[in-house]
Amino acid sequence: MNTWVLRFSQINNGMIAQVGGKNASLGELFNGLRFYGVRIPDGFALTTEAYLEFIRYNQLKEPIQQLINELDIQGFTNLATIGSQIRVLIQQATLPPNIAEAVKKAFDGLKRHYQETIQVAVRSSATAEDLVNASFAGQHESFLNIKTEEQLLTACQACYASLFTDRAIKYRQDNGFDHLKVALSVGVQKMVRSDQASSGVCFTVDPDTGHANLMLITGSWGLGENVVLGNVNPDEFYVFKPSINRIPNAIVNQKLGDKSVTMVYADSTEATKQTVNIETPQERREQPVLTHSEVNQLASWALLIEQHYGKPMDIEWAKDYIDQQLYIVQARPITSIGAAAPQLTEYHLQAPAKALTQGQGIGQRIVTGTARVVASPKDVPASICSTDILVTDITTPDWDPILKKVSAIITNRGGRTSHAAIVAREVGALAVVGTNNGSEVIPDGATITVSCLDAQEGFVYEGAIPFTQEIINLIDLPKPRTKCMLILGDPSQALRLAQLPSDGVGLMRLEFIIANAIGIHPMALARFDQVTDDAVKNEINRLTRHYQDKKEFFVDKLAQSVALVAASFYPRPVIVRMSDFKTNEYANLLGGCDFEPLEENPMLGWRGASRYYDPRYMDGFRLECEAMRRVRDKMGFVNVKLMIPFCRTVEEGKRVLAVMDTFGLTRQENGLEVYVMAEIPSNIMQAEAFAELFDGFSIGSNDLTQLALGVDRDSSTVQGLFNENDPTVRDLIAMLIKKARHANRPVGICGQGPSDNPDFAQFLTEEGINSLSLTPDAFLRGLTTIHDAETRLILNSV
Repeated sequence: MNTWVLRFSQINNGMIAQVGGKNASLGELFNGLRFYGVRIPDGFALTTEAYLEFIRYNQLKEPIQQLINELDIQGFTNLATIGSQIRVLIQQATLPPNIAEAVKKAFDGLKRHYQETIQVAVRSSATAEDLVNASFAGQHESFLNIKTEEQLLTACQACYASLFTDRAIKYRQDNGFDHLKVALSVGVQKMVRSDQASSGVCFTVDPDTGHANLMLITGSWGLGENVVLGNVNPDEFYVFKPSINRIPNAIVNQKLGDKSVTMVYADSTEATKQTVNIETPQERREQPVLTHSEVNQLASWALLIEQHYGKPMDIEWAKDYIDQQLYIVQARPITSIGAAAPQLTEYHLQAPAKALTQGQGIGQRIVTGTARVVASPKDVPASICSTDILVTDITTPDWDPILKKVSAIITNRGGRTSHAAIVAREVGALAVVGTNNGSEVIPDGATITVSCLDAQEGFVYEGAIPFTQEIINLIDLPKPRTKCMLILGDPSQALRLAQLPSDGVGLMRLEFIIANAIGIHPMALARFDQVTDDAVKNEINRLTRHYQDKKEFFVDKLAQSVALVAASFYPRPVIVRMSDFKTNEYANLLGGCDFEPLEENPMLGWRGASRYYDPRYMDGFRLECEAMRRVRDKMGFVNVKLMIPFCRTVEEGKRVLAVMDTFGLTRQENGLEVYVMAEIPSNIMQAEAFAELFDGFSIGSNDLTQLALGVDRDSSTVQGLFNENDPTVRDLIAMLIKKARHANRPVGICGQGPSDNPDFAQFLTEEGINSLSLTPDAFLRGLTTIHDAETRLILNSV
């Protein structure tokens, strides 16, 4: 007896031939994970055998094959005509009565199971779909909010027709699939009523770098197609996987998207016109689509799903506004992710550039090409080629044949889990998504440069900007005995830089985060009533509008930024240097003028440690400490160490540690290590005493050189005298290393000198320094320099 319909409870992942990849995965989910508390809506599948019977019943095989034989497989000039003719053949055919009856019976059984009036989603599931090596992402159609038997039967037949959309034909042709050997199953699943709630996508690894410790959850208001297709810039939540189920909140970083439109059900009786996008009210755009507890629940489920499948997964979720519960509605293996490859290509822009627009970057490369600004696939010129850059409002699966021809994609809308982003990764194209205005500000036919060197941001520059690229084989890189660490300021670079073979982060400066992610003087938040400028107060109110307590804005932003770095490098150490703004720099922050004195020489004035215990800044330092306490004690990133800059005297060091203890950061508690910068001669002359207070030293060679030689490092007049390789500076460094070793304290150095100057690197190696921290652009060169210095040292000792 022929089997036309199978319930999800009868399906598993080994049944791709019978129900296609998508339905096989749904059955596997339903049977393998619902007993662990993962909520998956029930449903059934119309089997591939039913599709083949449909083709036989209507005698469609030969007419379809004949049309396929006429396809121009070189230029695909007649693709639209061939696809349309095949779809007409299928749409004008008749669903066999026995199959139609089986569908009705299964639909009736699903309604009885839920004991209520339900709507269903009807999705295509091909036998070559949702596989590890072939995603077929969005190639076939889905239909939502199907209510009646008549609508359901119409949708099933429309799914059959979608097997021959232009994009699906082209995809199969590109990937070597026989068109008539790919069969289609239809999945029918109870709809989750997310139209008045939220929905989205979860990647169980970072989709751009393949980082296995970070999970990305995205979401928007309404039905999930908006996130999948990239109609919106969604909310994003990074979750640290090792913390899932171990601490209450495993979220390390979150970003609020604009969520400009909401997909809801349309007032229509047609099976193929069941949804419509409406403008999202401004108040709702300002709200995150998930609470922290909901994000953590989804993350827990996603981890179970990944463990069940044994591979990284792309998961769709939805929240039902009626029962207020979360559901998993689809899961598939991730077919294209960035990964720590054995080789790395480094790109560098070589000239200043004018940015036309920016958005979320996919690809971590640079390309130059001709902008092709088009509104729809129909408007794309036949001459479009690999040197062109597509610029449009949004891409859908209809764009796929075109996306594979261009070098980069720029869209106004969409996030990093949108259709454009997924396809860009799959075909190896660069993408800048969610620019909001790309198609308006980029002239058609203009030469532009697209740069996605930042792990999260992509930029579109005017003209052809010169750039260099260097291919480095990571396997062949030397591995020095001396620890080689990174200097990092921008947290958005962390996921990319974590792929480098470093021993962690030897210097993470807080100044970049405070200036860019926060932008407000901490004292203007701690003592908002003392801000005197009304315009400044209004701007601070605007920036902190999502927080009832303005101080929490500072703590939350700082903690999230540091946590993203700590998670990216975990379990490698990340040494965070507490703020070291000078008074003139602090004054430039919003509200800073009300709290900063005017100094003749800020470089030698009120900076570093001297601020932390001063009543004029102590409340600001309290916010820094609260952020670091949250990162270590609440988020669990005990790989974070802290470092105190510009600590002039031993007594000052004691005062700072006492203040930190008052603010909940006690040295050695929960393994907390506190280092001190060695950048003042007094740090070296009194190194034994400093070693009793602190757990390690990091040499700040710029300030040390400045103070040892009496040369203002900011002065162009005496720059010729500034030399960190001067014998005086070397003697001070050698003295510190010797004293630190005697006190059993590690000592490192932060700066460009060791990578730029082989002699200086050899000197540090000979003296026995424990670690060197290098800027990202100098890191790979520095590995070789330090390894060579170690080799020479060994040879000289023989």
